Amino acid sequence: MNRKRILIGICLMALFTPVTSISKPRAAGSGFPSGGQAVGTQPVNAGPSPGTVRENPKDGLKYVWIPPGTFMMGCSPGDSECKDNEKPPHQVTITKGFWMGQTEVTCDAYKHFARAKRHLVGAFIRSGYEAMPYYIVKWTNAQAYCGWAGGRLPTEAEWEYAARAGSMDARYGALDEVAWYEKNSGGQIHEVGQKRANAFGLFDMLGNVWEWVNDWYDPDYYRLSPERDPRGPDSGEYRVLRGGGRSDGSIRVSTRIEFTPKKDLVSGFRCAVDVIAP
Repeated sequence: MNRKRILIGICLMALFTPVTSISKPRAAGSGFPSGGQAVGTQPVNAGPSPGTVRENPKDGLKYVWIPPGTFMMGCSPGDSECKDNEKPPHQVTITKGFWMGQTEVTCDAYKHFARAKRHLVGAFIRSGYEAMPYYIVKWTNAQAYCGWAGGRLPTEAEWEYAARAGSMDARYGALDEVAWYEKNSGGQIHEVGQKRANAFGLFDMLGNVWEWVNDWYDPDYYRLSPERDPRGPDSGEYRVLRGGGRSDGSIRVSTRIEFTPKKDLVSGFRCAVDVIAP
């Protein structure tokens, strides 16, 4: 049985595309974006300055402080590509700040988790793949990793709030500048952090690989969503993926799809952590 699991892990790693020669990451944005501050209320747990970066000693990855605030979730104004499951746009307040992974969880970080938990799938990462996002991962394994790293998967609302970083547009920048997608990826997954970050300093919130969030999926949830800290339906059959991937032609911050948590897709994830010591 152990031999079978090892072979499965090796086969999954074989699916990774070769590392390409890509440019040095551009500097992350600094400073708080306009439109992100909480409206009409005093922020709770304001925390460090927005965009502050700290290394999480548990998984060795960098995390960015996302302050509390209020934003419009769902369809962006003037977005003609908006789908029914992104409607209606609605105001959401994130009442507590949190730390968000600056990039998607990398193969190198996932390798340490896999070995610590004796989780053979993913424990064998070939040389040269360390900075690639770890993908082809089930929601259950993504959730387990984030727990090991001292955090959790972000809620769908937290994810979109962090991705927008104060912007009301369908994308936080020109796609070629901020994302690996159908027209510039060459059909390959790329190393994390090679495109321009958003105003919070987060890389790859659009493109490269889809990202798991914590919520169960309901196409009509936005019609019922609470205004403060929505956490999605109480149950369901599918979990939510956000952000789009390297083979998608049109990706936007409000795009949401569903997938079974018991299977893997070409998807990755990043974690949210409530406290990281200085």
